[in-house]
Amino acid sequence: MLSSVLVTIGAYLIGSLSFAVIVSRAMGLSDPRTYGSGNPGATNVLRSGSKPAAIVTLLLDAAKGWLPVMLVKWFGPAWDLSEGAQALAGLAAFLGHLYPVFFAFKGGKGVATAVGVLLAFEPLLALATLVTFAIIVFFSRYVSLASMVAAVFAPAYYLIGDGVAWTASGAKTLALIAMGLLLIWRHRENIRRLLAGTESKLGARKK
Repeated sequence: MLSSVLVTIGAYLIGSLSFAVIVSRAMGLSDPRTYGSGNPGATNVLRSGSKPAAIVTLLLDAAKGWLPVMLVKWFGPAWDLSEGAQALAGLAAFLGHLYPVFFAFKGGKGVATAVGVLLAFEPLLALATLVTFAIIVFFSRYVSLASMVAAVFAPAYYLIGDGVAWTASGAKTLALIAMGLLLIWRHRENIRRLLAGTESKLGARKK
């Protein structure tokens, strides 16, 4: 029990590293919380005009979701940590991104970090979810819509693949559902804009 608690706390602290802010400061850019959507994530960092900063932010945000789970996979058996601990680590890292203790609990929407968690859970699951995301973006040009659709499909894919591509665990299923619901909740403003027809499309120029 103590090991699981320590894993959860450690994963949350790793997730609380807001790389959008850290990378922007390191590269001499404005704080992403002060422009655009105000969201400390790779998409908003891209609005600064620095593609390298956005790419680095994206990769690091994904890595902080991947690393805690993988550490449990690699070293957990020696401490009697199982699938449940992996699920806790992934969810805690995701929550850290959404509500980072180091940044006044004001974080991003969690898309990249969620992908990192999926990659650590099952690489094929991450691939299937990313393909779904890409298809929705291609046809709709709405990144927010694609993110939410992918969030719904991720736990569905996980259950569908049980016994075929992997062996599903109840803990990871619950973690995926929780992350999906939280991700959709964090996109609530995007949902309002989608319904109003004012959501920005990928590649569209602002008037």
